[in-house]
Amino acid sequence: MSCTGVAPVVFWSTQLVFAIVLNVFLNAVLIGAYAARLAGVMTGRVGTSISLFNLFVTFSRFANMFYAPMLGTISDRASKVAACVPASAAETTHLFEMQMRAIILSGTLGNLVGALLLPTFTYIFVRGVGAFERRGSIPRALARLADPRVVGDILRTVRLPSLDIFRRFRIRDVPTKLLVGNMLVTGIYAVGVVAAYLASVIRPDVARTALSASGLVNGIATIAFALVVDPTSAFIVDQAAKGERTLHDVKTMVVYLGVTAVIGTLASQLILVPAALFIGGAAHLINAPR
Repeated sequence: MSCTGVAPVVFWSTQLVFAIVLNVFLNAVLIGAYAARLAGVMTGRVGTSISLFNLFVTFSRFANMFYAPMLGTISDRASKVAACVPASAAETTHLFEMQMRAIILSGTLGNLVGALLLPTFTYIFVRGVGAFERRGSIPRALARLADPRVVGDILRTVRLPSLDIFRRFRIRDVPTKLLVGNMLVTGIYAVGVVAAYLASVIRPDVARTALSASGLVNGIATIAFALVVDPTSAFIVDQAAKGERTLHDVKTMVVYLGVTAVIGTLASQLILVPAALFIGGAAHLINAPR
């Protein structure tokens, strides 16, 4: 490794700002996708709304890959400085940890924005279902979002929820396993990639192995989502569609899915370092000579 021209790591960089902005947007969209469940009951088109939900979730998960190279650039810089200037290794690692915490915090902010805009997302999905039925194509329905009149209609629906929302929507009306599962899944997603990058800086000797673990961590979260969160929420929607539950029950579920997502990403700050140490330790064991 060449140490020529190595400069101290600074907190802010173009890559970090890009990753933060992108993470806010993607997490807002991901939380907004919950509104598709509600739109399905409101329109009576549950199957179509589920397709839209899966589309938005898949888009958000896929787009998360675009900020990974930004994290790679930041981690490469930190690793190089720590290797070339051993005296600053601890300070550099701490600064990199703070950068990763900023990434997680941006996810929390995105979740909060998405939760606050759930009524607007519901309106978008209701219109999206109608547009799909008229045009028979998801891409053509999505293209309607480029129409200035549609954008104007959407902006007029933006309303921040009132403070009495928790009085109108009671948490006890939502299955506990759904809320706990959603909190765990969002927390794992929030910390999985950044913990792997932090592990690569803490344990540079097994950096590549540690980075490859991020896919495994997020894979576990995906399985947990598919086993607990998705089927339970879909079951509640089906019950509402058949008249066994009310529309209010679905609204309550959507509200608390947004709330628990925010709590999950906040809690992930607590497990960032333990997760990074675990990934680094596991990577070391995998690389141990046999």
